[in-house]
Amino acid sequence: MRPSERLQIIDRIARELQSRFTYADIDAYLGHYDILPPESVSINSKWVYSKEALRDSSPQVLAEIAADLEIGALPAVLAAASPPDLWKGTQDVRLFISHISRDKEKAHRLKECLKPYSISGFVAHDDIEPTKAWQSEIEKALFSMEAFVSIHTVGFSKSNWTQQEIGCAIGRGTMMMSIRMGEDPTGFASRHQALSRGRKTAEQLALEICGILERDDRTSARLSSARAERNSSSISDDEVPF
Repeated sequence: MRPSERLQIIDRIARELQSRFTYADIDAYLGHYDILPPESVSINSKWVYSKEALRDSSPQVLAEIAADLEIGALPAVLAAASPPDLWKGTQDVRLFISHISRDKEKAHRLKECLKPYSISGFVAHDDIEPTKAWQSEIEKALFSMEAFVSIHTVGFSKSNWTQQEIGCAIGRGTMMMSIRMGEDPTGFASRHQALSRGRKTAEQLALEICGILERDDRTSARLSSARAERNSSSISDDEVPF
């Protein structure tokens, strides 16, 4: 979740608390979530008071409060609290792979080649169980992704689904890449970094994507953290120093 999204969510909750409760009621309500009153007792705005109290709350707690207050959909915080099954518990960088259904094998191949680089690719046709609500799982992935890549095969630009996915990535300010694979990126997607398939293998494209994530300010630190976490978890018990 981006800092701007977090602040927006806290603001929405704080305004609702301001409109409903007294100061004492706010303290009692937030106490149910183990949230302490702010240290400053001189705040004379319930909105500011509530924002200060919520400042360090986790995405999970913010999601619970938003749901209880019934203040409307907050996709970003709800997705952070409940990402798609593929990304639950993962420390890898979360990359959404946008593609059209007939070329799902290409998306799957790229996803597999990204795994060694601590990048977890979400491919809808791979990662949504038949019993899951399809659109809901895609929305969870779109609002909890940390990077986005679109595979521009012939017909990509005519798909309503892929265009909506691109729109979501742009709206969230997500780090975006595209791969020319029979079609040139069009519209807003054409503004972002594009890779040419040419004669490259999926392995070579995965390495290029990794390099781009390493260089981008929005993802470089996360990728380094994901690699460190993977290296740490791969150490066997007898290798752990005392």
